[in-house]
Amino acid sequence: MNKIDLHIHSNHSADGELAVQEILDISKRQGLNTIAITDHNSVKGIEAAIHYGNQLNIDVIPGIEIDCSYHSVNLHLLGYFIDWKRKEFIDLEENLYNQEMAAFPKMIRKLRAAGIVADEDEILKEAAGKVPCGELIGEVLLHKENAKKNPMLRPYLEGGERSDMPYLNFYRDFFAQGKIAHVPLQYLQLKEAIELVKNSNGIPIIAHPGDNLKNKMDLLDDIIQEGVMGIEVFSNYHTPGQIEFFHKKAAKESLFITCGSDFHGKNKPGITIGACNCQFEIEPLRRPKDKLENR
Repeated sequence: MNKIDLHIHSNHSADGELAVQEILDISKRQGLNTIAITDHNSVKGIEAAIHYGNQLNIDVIPGIEIDCSYHSVNLHLLGYFIDWKRKEFIDLEENLYNQEMAAFPKMIRKLRAAGIVADEDEILKEAAGKVPCGELIGEVLLHKENAKKNPMLRPYLEGGERSDMPYLNFYRDFFAQGKIAHVPLQYLQLKEAIELVKNSNGIPIIAHPGDNLKNKMDLLDDIIQEGVMGIEVFSNYHTPGQIEFFHKKAAKESLFITCGSDFHGKNKPGITIGACNCQFEIEPLRRPKDKLENR
């Protein structure tokens, strides 16, 4: 039986926790045969993952998760089998890193205006050169002794209604698109992201559409027409009804069907490597020539 997880984040993602080697060790213990390291807008962990995966007899698919936008909706595009050494991927990461670092002080100012005071220097120190993402801001604030004194932080503390994934929930409630401390970034358009993946001989897959599209599911057909080659059907974010819907849609459109945990570590403590909410045995993702030649 094939055991796979095609959506895993290492510490090369701003919100990822574990090093590549730790992820591979866990994957081995979990009995996984095939994985993909799909860091946010970064390919830095791929070489080490492939090298160590060979030692453990785990097939590592080179991948990435690209932030992109379609009709003003922020989406995530997974790219598999990419030529990860291409300069375009280095440029992508550098561009977004610069944007995110410029956005950080604006995020802190907006958060302060909402009633939550955070120390920029302290958070930058904790970030240790990585992007000081919203989850990290939440982590720093929630570990302060006086956190309980701020009613806006209490829901994320132990026993609170948002304490199941406190750092992620803090990000989603304050910094996500449309929230009070959100600072928009200039992401690639979906079509550009798809072309970037395809031009590197990769397969573009729309990630967890049930989570990103939410009440805008009518956009899915248009997204498919933009050139995505598959749907991440099996995801921890999808309900059984959504899984059935996306499975039928992918089959009807002759698209790849993939599964992924979206493991991050401490920011998503309820998600473990290899737990993809997959209800069937599916074959590992391959790169068929016919689909790529007709892309």
